Parts: sequence; C-alpha cells; structure tokens
Amino acid sequence: MKGGFATIRAVNSPKQQFGGGWTAEKLERVRKYLVAYVTLMRKQKFRFAYIDAFAGTGYNTPKACQDETSSFPELVGKDATGFMDGSARIALKVEPRFTKYIFIEKDPKRFAELSRLKEEFPELASDIVLINADSNAYLRDICENRKWERNRAVLFLDPFGMQVTWDTMKAIAETKAIDLWILFPLGIGVNRLLRRDAKLSEGWQRRLDDFFGTPDWREAFYETKVEQSLFGPETKTEKVTDFNGIARFFVKRLETIFPGVAKNPLALHNSANTPLYLLCFAAGNERGARVAVKIAQDILKP
Repeated sequence: MKGGFATIRAVNSPKQQFGGGWTAEKLERVRKYLVAYVTLMRKQKFRFAYIDAFAGTGYNTPKACQDETSSFPELVGKDATGFMDGSARIALKVEPRFTKYIFIEKDPKRFAELSRLKEEFPELASDIVLINADSNAYLRDICENRKWERNRAVLFLDPFGMQVTWDTMKAIAETKAIDLWILFPLGIGVNRLLRRDAKLSEGWQRRLDDFFGTPDWREAFYETKVEQSLFGPETKTEKVTDFNGIARFFVKRLETIFPGVAKNPLALHNSANTPLYLLCFAAGNERGARVAVKIAQDILKP
C-alpha cells in the first residue's frame, strides 16, 4: 500500500475467517480495535466512551429494513440475520472496560429491547447511557456542546443506508477526540443512486450533496462527452466510476476533516457476492492518529 489507496478487498460469507458471515466479520474487526483502544487508553488520564449510533436492540437478532433498504433484495434472507445488531453487547464485553457506554436508537421497539442491556450487565448499568433519539441530532449535540479536552471516544456508525449527513461527520471530526468506525453504504446506497445516464432526480442529487458534503461527486463519478451522430454533435453524460472509484472519493472526503484515515477500507459482500458496505476508519485526535490508523489498517487487512 505504501501510503496510497488500496484496492478494496471483498469479504463474503463463504470465505469468512470468523465463522458468522460478513456481519460477524464487520463486528470482529471493530471488536479488535476496541480491545486495542481500551488497552492503550487505560494508561492515559482521559475518560473514554464507546458510542454506538443506530444501536438496534443490542442483541444478535434481525431488524426490519426501512427507508431505501426496504426494496433491496440483497438484504433479505440468511445474510439479514443480525444485520445491524450485536455491536453494543460486544462493546460491553470488551476488557478492560470503557468509562462510559452511549447507545443511541430512534425506533421505540428496538430501544425497549436495548434498554434490557442494563439488566444483562448490572455491573456496568450505571455507566450505560440509553438515548431514544435521532442519531444525527444527538451526535451533533454531544459533539458541539460537550467539553472534549479530557474526554475521548470510539464511535461506531452502523446505519441502514445514507442516514448520516456530512454535517454530522464534520461535528464528529471537530471534537478532535473521537475515533470513528463507519459503514459506508457503497452498494446499498451510493452506487444505487448513480444512474449510468446521469439522470438523477433533484431530490437524489441533494441527498448525495448532503451525504458527501460537496457537489464534487458529479465530476468524480460522471464524464460529459461530445459525440458525433447522424444529427450532428450530441452532448452525452455517462457514469465513469466503479466501486473502487466511489470508495476512493469517500476516503478522500474523510481526509479533508480527520487527521488520520485508514487507506485500506474493507468491502463487505453478501453471500451472493453483492457489495453492500465499506468498513472505514478515521482517527480524531492528531497526536494519536498515527498509532490509531496503524492499528486500524492492520485490523482491516484481508
């Protein structure tokens, strides 16, 4: 790799190292980082939290798909089992422990299930904070209105699709205290919207603008050419990017706001070899970024 962007690597169910499909692969990579993180942070004088946005039920049970994923057949079937769940309980089992645990879930039914974690982990109950709210709004609030000088955190963003806005990402980065793991909706969201003929509705264009925080995706993903036809010159705009191109663009966007970003994000495929997400890492604190990125890049290796 040597400082350049690595070609994204596919991880799919038949080739799992950790024995539970690509969802288990995702969670195992994050778990390894959490273990390394708390081991290092316990030697520091900071309070350090684990924050889980879109926390679900906290258990390894399936969630009902919603928003744009509701019509995606690749999320239906055996790969959908435990699709977004499990990260909260994994974090609670990490030793040494975190100072605080913050779990955010908007859906009332899933939040009710999530609340049972205090009963399951009574020794940690007083340090478990349960938030029944919109993840974007709550994250921006704690990032912008809390003092971070003596606090650090690892944040896991595991949304259904493109719910996380760039304004939220900027607020996270501006704390200079939060290390971020995020599932970027590579195939399940962004690539779905990028029509080959570039005829995106104004609504989808605004969605991509808000998601990337810039209109530059138009030039990055599309090319306009003038071609000769029977009726004279015609201007034609076509999609010229692929999954690697989309991934590179997102990593470069992360690099504009975070001091350190892993160059080898991991592509997660389902059992039908359909690329769904890209597991990405960004370090929030400039002083610790080099070590954090090195650890994350080692964990993300295939």
